Order: sequence, then C-alpha cells, then structure tokens
Amino acid sequence: MDGWAYLYEILEDGRRQILDFSLPGALIGFQPHAASELTYSAQALTSISVCSFSRKRFNDFARTYPEMALRLASIAARDQYLAFHHLSNIGRRTARERVANLLLELFYRARVQSDVAPGDSIDMPLTQEQIGDAVGLTNIHVNRMLRDLRLAGLLEIIPAVPPNRGGTLRILDPDRLAEEAGFVEDVVLDEN
Repeated sequence: MDGWAYLYEILEDGRRQILDFSLPGALIGFQPHAASELTYSAQALTSISVCSFSRKRFNDFARTYPEMALRLASIAARDQYLAFHHLSNIGRRTARERVANLLLELFYRARVQSDVAPGDSIDMPLTQEQIGDAVGLTNIHVNRMLRDLRLAGLLEIIPAVPPNRGGTLRILDPDRLAEEAGFVEDVVLDEN
C-alpha cells in the first residue's frame, strides 16, 4: 500500500538477482495454487504498509467482486509483461541501456503508482549495488553508467543523507534518455 520493496532470488553461490521492485499498489506473493511455493523473497527498501489476506478470503472476495478479480488479473498480467521486459533488458541491452531503462521504468512507475507530484524527480531508495543486482552489473560498472548518463545531461541522482540510502532521481531529458535506452513508456503506464 505504501513504500518500496524488491523481489529477489539468491543463487547457489550467494549472489543476489533482483527480479522486480514493488511500489505502492503492487501485488506481491500471489500464487494461484495452494501447493505452490514462492521462488523468490521480498525485502523492504523503505518503511512499507501492506495488506495481506488468506487464500480462502481472496477466493471468496474474487467470487463476490468479479470486477475486482479482473482488475487484479490485469495487474498480474502487467507484472508478467514487465518481467519479460526485464529479461530483454538484462539479456540484450548494453550496460548503459540497462541502467537507463531501469531508472526510467522506476521513475514512471513511481509517478503513476503513488502520490508523487508531476515533475522531473522522485525519491529513489536504491543503492548502486541494488541497481547492479537488478540489471546484472557490478557496482563499479553501475557507477560508470550513472556517471556517463549524468555527464550526457540525461539524469542525476542527488545522494540521500545518510549516504548509501539512495537519494533523489532527477530526469533531465526524459525523451532523449528514453530514446537512448530503447524505453517505451507504455510498458509501465497501464496501471488500471
């Protein structure tokens, strides 16, 4: 309901892959079958508020309010679409495109899914390590890509106090950044 979290998987060798970021309004942990186990974990990035309900209550709710069940199915379908987008981002884009793509996605999602006023900046509680774990890059490589994007006049990240707690993401030229990243805004704007 409020705050940021990320979904992740720990690989056999201890490395972490961040699969997605959950912003306000996200649906986390829905499994269609009771016997299914989640293949990922969730970690809060900020203070969060969640609403949880049992599978039985959810099924009763869906039968009583089919229009809401369809809306939740639409959210799940959008999340699957984003997962495919993330796979393409990691698998086929350059390091610079990966970082730019992720930051633009989060920028637009934060503006749509929360009470963020229109503008060119959002609070972004991510560290460079978390960005790297989401796009398959080392901290050093993420640092270089952020520097390149800053020097190109496309974005800036204003560090938070205390350090290593993210900061403010400011998009200086969203159209040019989207063009360089191969980013399509419609991917994240269908929020129902």
